[in-house]
Amino acid sequence: MLRVGIVGCGNIFTMHATSCYHLENANLVGVCDNKKDRADASAAQYGVPAYYDYRELITPEKVDVVHICVPHYLHPVITRYALEQGVHVLCEKPMSIDYADGEANVKLAEEKGLRYGVIFQCRYNDASQLIKKNLDNGRLGRIISARCTLTWSRPDTYYSLSDWKGTWDKEGGGVIIDQAIHSLDLANWFINDTPIEVQASMANRGHAIMEVEDTAEGFIRYQNGATLSFWAMNNYGCDDPIEIRLLCENGKVIMDYDHAVITFNDGTLLQVEQEPDGIHYEGGKDYWGFRHIRQIADFYNAVEQRREPEISGREALKIQKLVCAIYQAGKDGFTPPNR
Repeated sequence: MLRVGIVGCGNIFTMHATSCYHLENANLVGVCDNKKDRADASAAQYGVPAYYDYRELITPEKVDVVHICVPHYLHPVITRYALEQGVHVLCEKPMSIDYADGEANVKLAEEKGLRYGVIFQCRYNDASQLIKKNLDNGRLGRIISARCTLTWSRPDTYYSLSDWKGTWDKEGGGVIIDQAIHSLDLANWFINDTPIEVQASMANRGHAIMEVEDTAEGFIRYQNGATLSFWAMNNYGCDDPIEIRLLCENGKVIMDYDHAVITFNDGTLLQVEQEPDGIHYEGGKDYWGFRHIRQIADFYNAVEQRREPEISGREALKIQKLVCAIYQAGKDGFTPPNR
């Protein structure tokens, strides 16, 4: 029975706590938040102690595994502290704001023989799994070209309620690192090759109170010749479904997070609709994908079996490096908000 602690009792907390509650090989033993009312409410909900300083919770005597669900800039800080204490870490995306911090923690985990995972739960969606299966078995052939689009709504009121979102130093960016990172990760995972060229442009076109990008587009070329084009913006009027398209040697793919259609060149059709896991995440949001429990289950099993989790820190470095390259390419011509 793994002893589990969660640091951060904000919006995403329910996805981690509910998953832990439903998994038989783990037991939630404590929660932590620097906002006392939030920590107390979450602790009362699950009947566990509340902590207000992560260092009081993260000790090998109290927990085997810690989930990190805090603002982005704190991800590498708390990850490093937990690893130094000998505690396994499962961190929400992104693993860090910059690449060097993420790489350093990956090396530390490997040196200490600890499991370090980063949440990219959308890889576990039924649509994602069907596509990946047909890429890995060769039926779709090599990806020639891919594209992903995201048009969501995050008004100024969304940022006014947060003391860290919409900032370069605490969030690390805007629509790319917070919203589009999942679709970029899926496309990069599907292509499964090394990016060799990254072009990007970014702007803040629709927000007055945040300093980061709300619009980004770009082009990525891979070593095997595949290309990926992307467009992401969170100044739309609503959250439309994300779309990823793949042009492959033997067919085409159209997917959003809940649905995928594969049309092979010979006319064969495969499609899938997301099936619910039968678990209710109180306060959970549809765009989170409702697949946290699948990744968390794999992580707990990896700890018990002393193997690497499917989405390890080293695996997460791939999308971290790509996101950082997008920002490096896009910041040169960044258009700041009109104030």
